[in-house]
Amino acid sequence: MSFASAGVANVLCYHCAEPVATGSDYTVEINGELQPMCCPGCQAVASAIVDGGLTRFYQYRTEASERPQDETPPSWQIYDLPDLQQDFVVELSNGRVQAHLLLEGISCAACSWLIETHLQQFDGVEQVQVNVTSFRTQVSYNPDLIPLSRILAELHAIGYRPRPATDDQQRALELQDNRMALMRLGVAGFGMMQAGMVAVGLYMGASDEWQTLLRVLSMVLSTPVVLFSAWPFFRAAWHSLKAKQLIMDVPVALAVGLGYSASCWATFTGTGEVYFESISMFVFFLLVGRYLEMRARYRHRIGGANIAQLLPAVASRWEDDRWQQVAAKMLRANDRIRVAAGDTFPADGQVLAGASGVNEALLTGESVPVAKRVGSWVIAGSQNNESPLEVRVSATGGETQLSAIEQLIARAQAEKPPQMALADKVARYFIGAVLVVCSAVFTVWQLVAPERALWVALSVLVVTCPCALALAMPTAVTAATEYLRRTGVLLTRGHVLETLTKVNRVIFDKTGTLTQGQLYVAEVQPLASGVTGEHLLALCAALEQGSNHPIARAFSEYDAGFEVESLRQVTGGGVSGCIEAANYRLGNTMFAAAEQPPELPPGPYLWLLLTRNDVPYGFIGLADKVRDEAAEVVAALLQKGLAVELLSGDTHDNTARLAQEVGIACYQGGASPADKLARLQHCQAQGDVILMVGDGINDVPTLSGADVSIAMAGATDLARTHADCLLLQHSLQPLLLCLSRAHATRRVIRQNLTLSLVYNSLALPLAALGLIPPWAAALGMTASSLLVVLNALRLTR
Repeated sequence: MSFASAGVANVLCYHCAEPVATGSDYTVEINGELQPMCCPGCQAVASAIVDGGLTRFYQYRTEASERPQDETPPSWQIYDLPDLQQDFVVELSNGRVQAHLLLEGISCAACSWLIETHLQQFDGVEQVQVNVTSFRTQVSYNPDLIPLSRILAELHAIGYRPRPATDDQQRALELQDNRMALMRLGVAGFGMMQAGMVAVGLYMGASDEWQTLLRVLSMVLSTPVVLFSAWPFFRAAWHSLKAKQLIMDVPVALAVGLGYSASCWATFTGTGEVYFESISMFVFFLLVGRYLEMRARYRHRIGGANIAQLLPAVASRWEDDRWQQVAAKMLRANDRIRVAAGDTFPADGQVLAGASGVNEALLTGESVPVAKRVGSWVIAGSQNNESPLEVRVSATGGETQLSAIEQLIARAQAEKPPQMALADKVARYFIGAVLVVCSAVFTVWQLVAPERALWVALSVLVVTCPCALALAMPTAVTAATEYLRRTGVLLTRGHVLETLTKVNRVIFDKTGTLTQGQLYVAEVQPLASGVTGEHLLALCAALEQGSNHPIARAFSEYDAGFEVESLRQVTGGGVSGCIEAANYRLGNTMFAAAEQPPELPPGPYLWLLLTRNDVPYGFIGLADKVRDEAAEVVAALLQKGLAVELLSGDTHDNTARLAQEVGIACYQGGASPADKLARLQHCQAQGDVILMVGDGINDVPTLSGADVSIAMAGATDLARTHADCLLLQHSLQPLLLCLSRAHATRRVIRQNLTLSLVYNSLALPLAALGLIPPWAAALGMTASSLLVVLNALRLTR
């Protein structure tokens, strides 16, 4: 029954809020309820929104949508609506945007190359990055030159149905792929067994009448296997050929299609042999390999679904003088929330009341609870273990540390290491070579034994399919990266594992890297009469407010009590600002003193000079504790044959003292960011491959310039952004694990490549000589692919 005919007055369209005509029967089920629509256009758009898993669009929109001008819009056109793009499209610089998509139909590593090659030929598409493991794709484009709907339509045209990369869509895609894969596998298994039973009668010498009947029966049983179970191979091969590219499904589709066609011809003409059972067996073994590979990818993929799906859906917020349950997405900065024991924090924030232990294993890999009390900071995604906490929200959604880590994971997944790109290229050329060799083998057998020519050629096609070659690197890199993430090391660039195996020099920063970075005020020396130490510290706290540098945190416990104007930070120098009409500068003596800098006081401290109107006002001595594991890590690096160096902006004496304590012979104190970068470039000019470890803003130039860089757990946001790798634990020990796992990954990659090349080298001549039937070729190809995957998965232990 229509809404209008049911006596409901003034019914408005759920989509555009226009009146619904009397007798209208256009409805769409949204969140379990039938909602009225005014026309087929609104019904089509709303249906596409629901089918795309974007029903949250209606929950969070602020006004009704426009009524579509065309009553039957293309299915992709709705994704050009800005409101729909909020969940999966982010803005970049220079007017560019980046769409995060999930793609159905990706079957092998060559698919990523096909997608990237096809999209990048269109004006406005600037970068395409495909991750085969998680089916995720990032497309950076200029919306003024090409709309998102065109990109989605082009992806669909080459056989990959796109959908927004949201949490619900990720889970739905995995469930759908798993269900369909099992269905195709079941049909292939049943067809293989039944066709095999019929083949027994054929091989045992059935009479002519029975032979014809058994051939027809075998064809009937194998037809669903070819048309349904093997359909993904045909679809992928067809789309790749239309795009004038070669992927690994091309030889597979040729083998299945030609073998089935030849057997059908033999059945209808009553001449030659039929191999329906071999074709069915071939498809079954291929699907078994694909399914096991898919399950391994789902189990060991890195961030295949958003990490943010681990956040709670609701939160308890103080509102209208009482605690109310609200959607976690509705939280805003400065909201007051309560997190019960056992619950997960929905946002970043600062503890206002309570004390508890918090499990931050999701972020750091360390399961030991971290004590939190009033004033402590908590992170979205961590779990409150012991007692309730009241928290003031500081960041939500995409601004949380969890979201930042998720974006870094996505960046690492999207970047393809040079070795992996080379392997993809070799695999593509290998496919072309296989087709050439197969044609030559067919020609030779036509001259020797025409009745066997087709089947020998099919065996060559199947047995040499380079699936193992294409899987050799991606599976190893994925397994190693997932293991490192679980143990507290986050790789944010694709080249890290490869480059770490070439490193021969490690350069450390001092404060916050070899030391704990928890500076504290050890001594205060006023330089002006009538000035107290408390007054100096209050001025310093005011100047350092809002900074995340380890030096700034040393003053966080002191009451600022001052308002600062014209606050400015100078990298490698210090901070300056105007307080009560006086100009203050805090930092090293070269920065703070405009004229003749005063002599530093004695003592093993990091001395900061505070000046007032360019006149020395006081010295503040900061102390830091050396990390307990620093000396052990340095010794281990030296034992590995790596050169170790210390570059610090601290004084020469303090740098020398620390270097001696941890066992570093080569060091430089008083180094500015430019000095550090110059030293790094000098070493690189001499052929060194450098690993830089730092944490501060002053380390950003060297982190960016190093061959590979690592930022500490407490690093500044800028340092995290420019580093290739993040240590999520407050320890240097994972650095050694990262190096050892990189070398282990290289060994596994070499083993996988050797295994795949040896297999192809041995199997090709045997197949060309007619010693391997098609079903055995399929079994061999599947076994080699699975062996490569299982060998790579050793890196997850």
